[in-house]
Amino acid sequence: MSAPTVDRPSREAGMPRARLGAHAPGPIGGVVRSARRVVEALATPLVPGDYLDLVDPLRAGADLRGRIIDVRPETSDAVTIVIRPGRGWLGHVPGQYIRIGIDIDGVRQWRAYSLTHRADGSPAAGIPAGCIAITTKAIPDGVVSNHLVRRARPGTLVMLDQATGDFCLPTPAPEKVLFLTAGSGITPVMGMLRNHLGEIADAAHVHCAPTASDVIFADELHGFADSGRLALTLNLDDEHGVLDLARLDTLVPDWRERETWLCGPTGLLDAAEAHWAAAGLAQALHTERFRPSIIEPGEGGTVTFSASGRTVEADGGTPILDAGEAAGVLMPSGCRMGICFGCVVTMREGAIRDLRTGDITVVEPGDELPVQTCVNAVAGACDLDL
Repeated sequence: MSAPTVDRPSREAGMPRARLGAHAPGPIGGVVRSARRVVEALATPLVPGDYLDLVDPLRAGADLRGRIIDVRPETSDAVTIVIRPGRGWLGHVPGQYIRIGIDIDGVRQWRAYSLTHRADGSPAAGIPAGCIAITTKAIPDGVVSNHLVRRARPGTLVMLDQATGDFCLPTPAPEKVLFLTAGSGITPVMGMLRNHLGEIADAAHVHCAPTASDVIFADELHGFADSGRLALTLNLDDEHGVLDLARLDTLVPDWRERETWLCGPTGLLDAAEAHWAAAGLAQALHTERFRPSIIEPGEGGTVTFSASGRTVEADGGTPILDAGEAAGVLMPSGCRMGICFGCVVTMREGAIRDLRTGDITVVEPGDELPVQTCVNAVAGACDLDL
């Protein structure tokens, strides 16, 4: 993996990185701060922390990264990636997801994946304590999913973001719950099952997959069912056809009495939302949507400032900060050198190129990422929350 780019999702927008001796009092602190300024001047545009990252990329205070320690096949086209996160990892709530940045053919790609491990850090499902796990299924033309399934290897460093998302069970959990999933939509629900199944008095689960061999976590799901903790129904498309939600009246007759957590492809989510709304139960349905899309980076393009409703053309060598200011958009700024992080803005989607390293960062819709506008140019198109 190349040296870290200017995109540092683990640091809040506009916050400078921690610096050695920045808060030391008295004469000693003054000497440390002076020495630090000299070192930083010599190292610019990099800072001492960038060199420390080369030695210990998972250290406390560094941008959040993780090291892949295991890649485990789940089905023919799905794997579980076990990652040891850096010491800045803050934990998660089951059902949440993280964004992962991984360099593929010179382009840093960011994608969101649900976390499937236990939140208490105890070993479970073969996940070592202190590690996190995601499970991904290769999708057609999916750059990152295919890379993770076919090419990811232990030892690889990935960029991480802290966990986020509200597709989670409340506390206390409802007494009667229905989980409805399809394909890799099982992943956030597996996180809930591994952590909270014992807290749910009556849990039903309908999972959809093309065939029995395509069911991710099949052995563990059947184990839950065999122990009487989960009423599991598999809807296999090749045997039963694509799930008709009207069949819920047969599969889970009391589904109207249950709080439902649903994750799967867009078609299923759209149909379910209409089905629950027609039953007057829209408030009992909780959904998580995947957002598969393909963004092809290029040279220059359009920059859309969503909040101000402005769209401007910019070439591939002009910082987004300059392009925005030239168009009359009020842009946050600072050192204009990529050091102070005073220009950080949330990118909602698109592709940008780091003008210092040439690295390209791609962000899909919904996978928002803070970026520095002073050292990045548009690479195709990008949408900024500004």
